Amino acid sequence: MSEKRMAESYEITHGIPIGDKEVVLGVNEKEEMPYLCAFYTSNDIFGSYTDCMMADDYVEIVELFAERVKAQCVKIREEQAKVTVPREVITADMCLPLRGDDSLEGKIAAVRTDSIRPEYRSAEHQLILVTGGNGARGGARGSACFCTNLYTGERSRWERYDIQGEVKPECLPEWAKERFAEIQRQEAARSTPNQNKNKDREVR
Repeated sequence: MSEKRMAESYEITHGIPIGDKEVVLGVNEKEEMPYLCAFYTSNDIFGSYTDCMMADDYVEIVELFAERVKAQCVKIREEQAKVTVPREVITADMCLPLRGDDSLEGKIAAVRTDSIRPEYRSAEHQLILVTGGNGARGGARGSACFCTNLYTGERSRWERYDIQGEVKPECLPEWAKERFAEIQRQEAARSTPNQNKNKDREVR
């Protein structure tokens, strides 16, 4: 039997992950207020339950559960409406097959759709520039890949098994090509002052 999921003394019986949170419903018939509704968030280190509401009326808690799910859906729709690039899905056939000895460092890759929650399965969440990590090197024992999201510029970590492979050049959206070129220009600008400093030292 699988281990029960608990929030304090409440057994979590329902949970819907949507957006940046999971809305959960819990039950403990021994409590004076036996029904719980809360948000659950987690990262690589720990998870936490917040905005916990308890009641002795099951229908009241289910109504709250539904309201919170609806509110999260509204937030997702608002986020999607702000996306300025086509929200296409990068499928496996748009990527080069990823073999065990292939290096991903410095390449534009796509995260597998089954590694992303359904509401995030589109190019602005999938497309990443792999910048390092043991998993980025071919044949390495580790699986961690450190990446930069091409759309947001945010740094992230994925495991090698989460990645579909390097995106085929002909399948890469124009906006992603432009963003990649911009990142390359930024990196070149950062390295230029250091090179000039080294030249100054040599002259002196």
